[in-house]
Amino acid sequence: MQVPAVIAAGDRRAAKAVCGESKPYLSIAGESLVERAVRVLQAVPEVSEVIVVGDAPRLEETFGAAGLAAELTKRLTIVPQFNNVYENAWESYRRLLPGAGPTGRDPASDADADQFVLYLSADLPFATPQEISAFIHQSLATGADYGLGLVTEESMTDFYPQGGKPGIRMAYFNTRQGRLRQSNLHLVRPARLGRRHRIEEMYEHRHQREVGQILKLGWRILTSEGGGATVLLFYGLMHFAGVLDRSGYRRLADWLRATIDIGRVERACGKLLDTNFRLVITEAGGCAVDIDLDEDYEIACARFEDWWPAQCRKAEAVYGPLALPAEARGEMRVMPELPASEEETT
Repeated sequence: MQVPAVIAAGDRRAAKAVCGESKPYLSIAGESLVERAVRVLQAVPEVSEVIVVGDAPRLEETFGAAGLAAELTKRLTIVPQFNNVYENAWESYRRLLPGAGPTGRDPASDADADQFVLYLSADLPFATPQEISAFIHQSLATGADYGLGLVTEESMTDFYPQGGKPGIRMAYFNTRQGRLRQSNLHLVRPARLGRRHRIEEMYEHRHQREVGQILKLGWRILTSEGGGATVLLFYGLMHFAGVLDRSGYRRLADWLRATIDIGRVERACGKLLDTNFRLVITEAGGCAVDIDLDEDYEIACARFEDWWPAQCRKAEAVYGPLALPAEARGEMRVMPELPASEEETT
């Protein structure tokens, strides 16, 4: 089974700049991050086509300067960005439905509602085709309508400071099954999310080391449909365990996380989104390294020549070589800038 992939490359609303630049256009090893994401997806057998949603004129200029169109094996479509990450995700889905055209269309059948879309961010310099391929396979095997990617703490240690060289230390969700980090991969049937507007709330409050963001999202969870005290309790326990872990109280964090079962977290998230939700764990780790801070970007640039070859070797050792389909010739197209669908703007 093949699925379309949507790269989130927008720079509006809650998008965050790094080193004074929109993250998709940061350069690592002479290549913009959004260009790297497109190239990686070309090698994923389960990806049928690639859609990039963002600043269309700048994306077209970036890809043109890189000569990317001549190298494509899958169709690449540039969709002009909308007001926020949720609209970007939904409107991209509307435009990839069969016969949709440049204005898109709403899902009108079970086949439309069953359409999966792979969503990922543009700022993933160490994502490998093998990890993305494995995530798609594992997500489909769950039968869920929303698969959210996680990686294990063990898979992230390669990116830690080592031998006097700088590194990036990650924040984790502390659960009974282990310390886990979100991998920035989402396999979703968008039309099967009963409360898909919650995606924007979660994205805007994603920086959960900031007390204000934690409290705001906690209040939303408590007072929202599908939320309530039970869901809030698990949210609070996970954050408290994370604070203990980051503060060096590892044994206390281990004791507390033993009460947080990943299955109950899945059910809580599914209730909030009104969908069949599952967490999907991969073990390569590169997809969990996103660029959110100036320091992270500087370290990723400095360590790229060490980390990228090592990540490629690790991904192939864990998952084996890719089973690539017969090579096809792709094309690049740019959709015109149009208003969001009436459903979402009213």
